[in-house]
Amino acid sequence: MTSRAYVARDYYDILGVSRDATPDDLKKAYRKLAREFHPDVNSSPEAQEKFKDINAAFEVLSDPQKRQIVDMGGDPLAPGGGGAGPGGPGGAGPFMGFQDIMDAFFSGGGMGGASRGPRPRRRPGADALLRLDLELSEAAFGMESPITVDTAVVCSVCEGSGAADDSQPETCDTCNGAGEVQSVQRTILGQVVTARPCPSCSGYGTVIPKPCGKCGGDGRVRTRRKLTVKIPSGVEDGMRIRLAGQGEVGPGGGPAGDLYVEIHEKPHDVFTREGDDLHCKVKLPMTAAALGTRLTVDTLDGQESVDVHAGTQPGSTLRIRGAGVPRLRGGDQRGDLYVHLDIRTPTKLDAEQERLLHQLAELRDEEIVEPARGNGFFSRMRDAFNGHA
Repeated sequence: MTSRAYVARDYYDILGVSRDATPDDLKKAYRKLAREFHPDVNSSPEAQEKFKDINAAFEVLSDPQKRQIVDMGGDPLAPGGGGAGPGGPGGAGPFMGFQDIMDAFFSGGGMGGASRGPRPRRRPGADALLRLDLELSEAAFGMESPITVDTAVVCSVCEGSGAADDSQPETCDTCNGAGEVQSVQRTILGQVVTARPCPSCSGYGTVIPKPCGKCGGDGRVRTRRKLTVKIPSGVEDGMRIRLAGQGEVGPGGGPAGDLYVEIHEKPHDVFTREGDDLHCKVKLPMTAAALGTRLTVDTLDGQESVDVHAGTQPGSTLRIRGAGVPRLRGGDQRGDLYVHLDIRTPTKLDAEQERLLHQLAELRDEEIVEPARGNGFFSRMRDAFNGHA
């Protein structure tokens, strides 16, 4: 089975800059290309791949050490280590690949550099996110809502240590507590000391002979908890409420992250919401709009009467001040309720109603165009074709 050689990418060509480009030149080129190929602007699959290449090129050329490897003919992002010269990809012998060189530079080993030391078993936990569906009135006036969350909590048996009662973490025999092991290899840059996490202790520097039977040595377990979240009045769809320290407990019983409760407001049967204002539509007969009337309108606080003045035109809107949603952290301030009038014209009239409307039109001196009675031009043409001319 033959293997294909990896061809190093020309990151300068990807960004469209010269090999002596300054950091400012790189930033300008990256921003220009990012605006053109960002997935939010250009959704084509080719653009997405191009955007990945642009990011990779900027990442490499912005790093002096990675850029030096590119200038030497290598590719620091090549799988398994890339580059030209001795010790290239898949090469055997006393030289290491470029990926190993990068590991040496960025893992704390370097050219015989200092050790990183063991990583702590106790680390901070991640944040958690929970969706909460609310009715309009609940979001408007606030409430206290019970919620159920599934998160990691400190193990009650080992209290976060990860060890059984009769066991304690012991120093790793492989790395002697350093958390990493080092090796010396020759490269095209000379002798390089590489440091990698210890395979025996996973970089902790200690091992647990008898892990806790409940948490398996992680110091935390998943459980379902019930909490109460206070919803302030005026929250909107998409807002998040932060509950500090109620997220995931970290490995080794580390401090918990935060819990974010994301508000999702359910659609309402009557009202639509725009910020702190509410909108609704009310059907109104033509005669009521012409003569004027008094409407009873539903609001979040109950029913309220509002006057419709005589001669109100289609598309008119009535405003009820202070009948909207309370403003978030706005004290007693509230938005308004807008009532949009849908004035309806009757579609079917009996003989008496039609006579009265004709009479009204005559009194108002309004011209009425009578419908065609069959003696118009098109009627005569139809009769001619039918042989009745």
